[in-house]
Amino acid sequence: MPVSATIGVMRPLLGKLAALAGEEYSKLKGVKKQASFLEKELSAMNAALEKMELMDELDPVARDWRDHVREMSYDMENCIDDFVRQFGGGHAKQGFIKKTARRLKMLGQRHRIADRMEELKILALEANERRIRYKIDECNHNSSFVAIDPRVSAIYVEAAGLVGIDGPRKELVNLLTCTKENLKVVSIVGFGGLGKTTLAKQVYDEIRGHFGHTAFVSVSQRPNMIGLLNRIQLKLGMDRSSLAYEVQDIIDDLREYLTHKRYLIVLDDLWDQPTWNTISRAFPENANGGRVIVTTRVEDVASGACYNFPGCIYKMKPLDEKDSKKLFYRRVYGSEVEHPSGLKKSRLKF
Repeated sequence: MPVSATIGVMRPLLGKLAALAGEEYSKLKGVKKQASFLEKELSAMNAALEKMELMDELDPVARDWRDHVREMSYDMENCIDDFVRQFGGGHAKQGFIKKTARRLKMLGQRHRIADRMEELKILALEANERRIRYKIDECNHNSSFVAIDPRVSAIYVEAAGLVGIDGPRKELVNLLTCTKENLKVVSIVGFGGLGKTTLAKQVYDEIRGHFGHTAFVSVSQRPNMIGLLNRIQLKLGMDRSSLAYEVQDIIDDLREYLTHKRYLIVLDDLWDQPTWNTISRAFPENANGGRVIVTTRVEDVASGACYNFPGCIYKMKPLDEKDSKKLFYRRVYGSEVEHPSGLKKSRLKF
């Protein structure tokens, strides 16, 4: 199956929630309980998302719901990753839970984590309620269904992990982490189903630790600019009470906030140049090493975003011979070994 933006993050997210809900975190009852609830809610939504996977056109209501769930999933995964990094990782040594519980109490972090998990719980409930209220599952049946030929996909999701991601990820990381300290914009371009979002998320996760302020937002085909800019503000850590409600005011606030900061922002699924022209006014061209990643299906949008950054357009490519073989062996043999020892050559006689 070709990678989708939403499924690409939903599958690992469900695994991480299952880990948080497991015995390893039994001492952290608030976290365990919330993680268990989120896992159940997201599992209920995942079936609808998988039905959308190979649809070329979606009902606008269904598309908006899918984009909302995608962005919510990114927030949840980042929250879990931050928690695990801060408190010792998922593979605990004996005594880790007691130490973690003590550190949470000492540092006053328990309430902060519980509050954040409660916010995620509310988001998940709202998303599932919208799915039921707007009959998202029924919307899918009215959408055109066009299967994407997996032979042309650039990155694949397999049970054993991503195939074809290493080369593109390294190339983009090199583009984004060069010594140049001025603002740089990098575009990832290719048609739907090639894995643009999955690639952007992999790069984002790898380098986000080098930036003080980060945001990963889905733009979509017909964005509400005020809502989109407000989401960028919130993800960058701006004070909720100071949010403006006019596009130009929000742009001015964002620009002022980012002027002396090192930031990384991903704009996923950008469809047109006017939207980029509006959002880009919020990015100050300072010497703090700001980075923006744009994913798009439209080459003109990719070129426009990188107008001042020649050489920063990455065009998605099909799998090379090495990764094609790797995928073939996984599918046929269940491993990357070309000829597993348990398999004997034979000649059929007719």
